[in-house]
Amino acid sequence: VEDKVFAEAIARVAKANGGQKITVFEILTAVTFLLFSEHPADAVILEVGLGGRFDATNVIAEPAVSVIMPVSLDHEAYLGDRVELIAAEKAGIIKRGCPVVIGAQESETAQQVLIETAERLDCPAFVYGQDFLAYEENGRMVYQDEDGLMDLPPHWRIDGAPAGAAVKAAGFEISHRAAEKAMANVAWPGRMQKLPHGRLSELAPKGADIWLDGGHNPGAGVVVAEALAEQEEKNPRPLFLISGMINTKDQSGYFRAFKGLVRHVYTVPVSLSDAGVPNDELATRAIEAGLSAEPVSSVANALMLLRDTWDGPPPRILIGGSLYLAGAVLAENGTPPV
Repeated sequence: VEDKVFAEAIARVAKANGGQKITVFEILTAVTFLLFSEHPADAVILEVGLGGRFDATNVIAEPAVSVIMPVSLDHEAYLGDRVELIAAEKAGIIKRGCPVVIGAQESETAQQVLIETAERLDCPAFVYGQDFLAYEENGRMVYQDEDGLMDLPPHWRIDGAPAGAAVKAAGFEISHRAAEKAMANVAWPGRMQKLPHGRLSELAPKGADIWLDGGHNPGAGVVVAEALAEQEEKNPRPLFLISGMINTKDQSGYFRAFKGLVRHVYTVPVSLSDAGVPNDELATRAIEAGLSAEPVSSVANALMLLRDTWDGPPPRILIGGSLYLAGAVLAENGTPPV
């Protein structure tokens, strides 16, 4: 919708709230439901904010499909300090009799929690590795389920397997051609997004390969590190990390994924969140994870410092650790999402 319509919807929801305590996420979730009720969509994708069971989005009684992606440690203060406890919270979006797609789980315990919940609620369950899967072959992603194979383009940060399974489980037909087009044209701002140009990019060393990713927990760190390792095999470059994080995340766990891969870390403040970790404290967390690190006042200054001190080949630079940071970088770079 247009910005004016969006702003009016926020004002209406705020008025209806009557000054009661409410979080930004909660009020924007209410705005989302209001706008969708007045501007119907062919299909609505609702992403849970935190957990699932008590999340503000979890008010749909009969979803076309519920999708649970890989469960890892995150928001431990609210969801529990063991992956099976977090899985139980996420299983709260599974609704009786409604289809559920379960993505690849590193933890067998977490997967069992999800499967048992689906069985208890008589839900048709589609489980990665049992009912569908995907694998890389000759630089392509091959998706397989009971209907056969689809040879598709890969994407650094899109797990197309549960997406394909979810579309089918929700009752939509998807042709090979449509899936090919979708994977070839998908764009996910702030998730392994390349920044070839922009105000910040111009501050980096000449020829630098700059990437932005908002992943912020150990599981996301592993996924991003694996994507960067693949790039290193194809096109070797020295890798530097510019990172800002908030205090509800496992900072050392995130950094450990990059041990042996990153030459140096520049830690920066996260200006868009009151929960931002001070850059000197974040540098300590990176050092504890076995990385070389130093605090810098901003992403811009980190890029200029690297430009002025690095005398090797054009580097690869990852800016990551927080979606707040990703949003700020896109704005400062002059390349906001469209």
